[in-house]
Parts: sequence; structure tokens; C-alpha cells
Amino acid sequence: MTKKKGGEIITDRLIAEGIDHVFGICGHGNVGLLDCMHERRDELRLVSPRHEQTAVHMADGYFRVSHKPAATLTSTGPGSANQIMGLAVAQTDSSAVLAITANVPTSQFNRGAFQELNRHHQADFNNVIKPVVKRSFQPSRVEMLPLAMRQAMQEMTTGRPGPVNLDIPYNLFQEEAEVPDEPVGGAFGKRRSGASAEDVSRAVDMLLDAERPVIFIGHGVTLSEAGPELSELAHRLSIPVISSPNGMGAMDMEDPLSLGFIGRNGAYQANQAGRHADLVLAVGARFDDRSASSWKPGYSWNFPHTKLIHVDVDHAEIGRNYLPELPVLADARSFLRQLLAELEGRDLPAGERLKSWNSDIAGWKQEWDAYIAPNWGSEVVPISPFRIVEECQKVLPHDAILSLDSGVHHNWYMQFWKARNPQSMLNTWGYSGMGFGPSSILGAKLAAPDKVCVSISGDGGFTMVPHVLCTAVEYDIPVVWVVWNNFAWGAIRDLQYGYFEGREYGTAFYQGDNKTPYNPDFAAWARAAGVAGYTVTRPGDFAGALEEAIRLNRPALIDVHVDADIRPPATGSWELPPLKPKEPVFGTPWRP
Repeated sequence: MTKKKGGEIITDRLIAEGIDHVFGICGHGNVGLLDCMHERRDELRLVSPRHEQTAVHMADGYFRVSHKPAATLTSTGPGSANQIMGLAVAQTDSSAVLAITANVPTSQFNRGAFQELNRHHQADFNNVIKPVVKRSFQPSRVEMLPLAMRQAMQEMTTGRPGPVNLDIPYNLFQEEAEVPDEPVGGAFGKRRSGASAEDVSRAVDMLLDAERPVIFIGHGVTLSEAGPELSELAHRLSIPVISSPNGMGAMDMEDPLSLGFIGRNGAYQANQAGRHADLVLAVGARFDDRSASSWKPGYSWNFPHTKLIHVDVDHAEIGRNYLPELPVLADARSFLRQLLAELEGRDLPAGERLKSWNSDIAGWKQEWDAYIAPNWGSEVVPISPFRIVEECQKVLPHDAILSLDSGVHHNWYMQFWKARNPQSMLNTWGYSGMGFGPSSILGAKLAAPDKVCVSISGDGGFTMVPHVLCTAVEYDIPVVWVVWNNFAWGAIRDLQYGYFEGREYGTAFYQGDNKTPYNPDFAAWARAAGVAGYTVTRPGDFAGALEEAIRLNRPALIDVHVDADIRPPATGSWELPPLKPKEPVFGTPWRP
């Protein structure tokens, strides 16, 4: 065996595992590893953003688009701590990220060395990061690195994917040892658990017996790349499909059987179908509060009156919020293929299935379309949010990738965006971290360089990570940012207006005693960084600016001034206990 530095072992293992991008920021703790990575720079690309949070979001976006993990690299102490929010976003949205963090050298453990956490345990960064990763490994000798890396890759990419941490004392990067090779540990998409034959048969029986079934899909369907199987099943049985944001695009949302999102800012027909269904087949979905109207009966769902088949690869999600009549621990694609195989042996009745049910849904969709129709093509100034979504849908190609940040703009896209392809709509859904959208689009573009990649972000969220402009220019990443500029933390301002008698405090952006709305000139800010910058204040100018930004094929930003007083029409509910939730703007709850 050849003697190798720990940094060489890590670099070689990353390449062997198929990782070709590291999003990292230098520090005294990781220079030893950076030097080893320099030798393999043609095989392992280092991209260095200006903030560690953005590094994680870039790796997250890279994985969501390519389903190939990337690594992050941070130094001892605060640099690694800056990752926590990004890792929490990746964990709650099931995104595989290998977070390599440096720690103090083993010879200085528990001495209070520069940037050591040692109040409760030596080199104690593990306990900082544990809640936001699937597992944190801390090898303390070079000989431990190969096994730790194999196990980390295995943990990150199997079952429900998620971030994993390798916390490495920085002396290991330069110390040497003779170590045997380990086999490849990464196995994303290679271990697909299936359901028992009895459960598959029972699920088909329940689907065929139901008069008003729906399929509810989440990120699990996207992660398992089960879109074709989902579409085939839905069409074979004429069952409508409701999607969570991270499931959007797994089935073409222009398909007549696609009902859109459910919950407070869902489509009316989706909420109506959910509360009137007699059976729900949930595949890879969590029933979180925003897709279940805070679990209030009759607003989005009517469990346990409605029967539930809940399929998920993570046993912890099955029955977390609703107890299923049939719980199934299985990979989404494997299970859907099992259902299709089972249907091959069944005698299905001739003619169109579920005609009455789909007719009811078509009627609800007509009501919803008629209600929102007057808002399309709006010429009001400031620009109506309807117009922004409408023009994006017209201008962007069908295979464009959209990243959305946390904010009121996200509610608009959940409600009205029609994703045409899987892995094309990136959301910070579970943890809803601001800065994800403008940052993750950089990783998305690196994963899919031939696709148009556009970030829609609020003015508040973009201001948290403006350094993304520098990274795009440095590495020539031609993305487009659309800054939804309403001069406020708009979503929270709306909550104040709705629940506290119109009082607003700390949620709008003002300058001076006369409270003049204030924001930086985002377009000038972009141009100062070397990014093409546009300011749009008239509705007729937005589509042209977006077309031009895409045509340029270089980093571009559009600062679009949006009316903060037009709100997405609620069709479900969302509760902020103990405040009494607002009733839907369109439609009413229904109980059997």
C-alpha cells in the first residue's frame, strides 16, 4: 500500500464516488486539503462563493437538478457554523449534500485552541451540526478516513437522502498513512425497496373500489424519478393528481389530470378534490401544515373519513400526521411499477373510469378559472403579481429551471405555476430559508448548463445573499435573477395587516421620518458586480426584459416593482396558533 496524505485520500475518494463539484470557502483549517485538491483540479472542480450558506444552497440545487451529490468545504469554526441554515433546508427537503468541515488539530483538542468549541466536549462542532444532518462523522486518524467517507456517502444517498457531515481535524489533511481502499458507498437510486405483494394487491383493490380517488405526490416521486410511472397510472385509472411544490413537474402540470397544489395557496380544484375524495394515495408526501391547511378537517383533507394509502421511503413520515389505512414502506418508483404490474393481471371495466368524479373536478376548475380570469393581462402599476407569473409562463421554455425563495412570491408560484418537467422547480419548502433561491440557482445551472435557469426572489431574500452576483461573474454562470421588489417583508406584513387590525411594524422598508419606501437600486448593484441589470416598473416591459436577459447568456438581474397590496387568493387555510385563522377567500370548507 502507498502512503498517502489524508487530503489525498479525501480527494481521491470524492472522485471515486462520482463527486465532481466542491462548493467551498478557504480558511486556515482547510488549506491542507485545498492543496491536495489542486492536484486533481481537472477532475474535481472547486467553486468558491462568498458565503458558506450559499455554498450549501449551491450544492443543494446541484443535487436537486442532477440527482448527483456535491460536496461543500468549510474551515474551522464560524465558516462551518455559517452552513447551518443551508443544511437545515437540505435536510427538510431531502437533498444530499456532503458537508466537509475542518476542526482543530487533534494535538490541540480541549486546549481552547483558535475556534475550538470545548465547553461540553472537545472539538465539539459535531453537536452544533447534528440536528441538521443525517449523521456527523469525526475521524480522528488518517486511517479512519476511507471508512468514514464510504459510510458518509452511503448514509447520504440511501433511504431518504439528506446532508451528511464529515468533521475532520485539520492535521489529518497533511498527515500520512498507509490505508486500504474502500468500495464505493454512494448508492442513490440503486436501493429501491418495494412493497409486499399483499399490500400491492390491497392498494389496487382500494383504488378500483374508490369512486372519488386522488393521488397526492411529494418530493419522493421527484427523487425516485417516478414521473413516467405516475403519469401512466393516473391515466390508466383516470385518477387526478395533486402535487406538493417539491413534486411539481413530476407529472406535466398542463395535463388535464394535474390539479396543482393544495392548501391555503393551492388551486381551488385541488382543495375541493382533497376534501371530497373517498381515497387518497399519497406517494412520497409529508402532509405538512401548508399542504394540509394546518390539518384542519374540511379545508384540504377529511381524514380519517377519507381512506388513506400512505407510501414513503421514510417510515417516520408514515402516520406522522394522518394514520393510514394502508401504510407502505417503499420507494415511490418501485411501488408505482408494482401497481402497474398488478393492474396488468386485472380485468378493468371498459369505457372511461370515474366520469362523474372527473366531471365534478372539471366544474370546480371552471369556477376557479372564471374567478381569476379578470386578473390576467393586468396593466396596473405597480405591476400585479398575476402579470409576473403570467409572463414567466409565456417567456420561459418548457424545460426551464425555476428556483424560488421564501416569501410572498413563492405563494404566487405555488398557486399558479405549471411546471412541465421534473426537477425543474426548486423550493425551500420544509425549512423555508431565505437566500436559498438566489443561491441554489447557481448550482442548478452548473448541473444543467444547457437549460435556462431563473431565480425568483423577494427583495428581502435577495438582500441577504447579494454576493451571489460575484460568484456568477467569477465562474461565468449565466443565470437570471428576478427580484420581486415590493419594498417589504411582504408575506409577514400581510400577516400583520390581517391579524393585528392593520398595524405594521418592522415589516416594510422605509427611509426617513416620512417613511418613504426604500430599497437599493438592485439593477445598479448588479451592474456594479458585472451583471446585466434591468429595472422594470411597467407591466408591458417585463416580458421583453426577461427575453433579453435570457438571450444575453450571461448573468443578469431584473428588478421588477410589484404591487404589495395584491395578495394570492386563499382557497384553504393556514393556522398560526393561538390566532384564529382566516377563512378562504374563494370556496368554503366541506365536511362529510
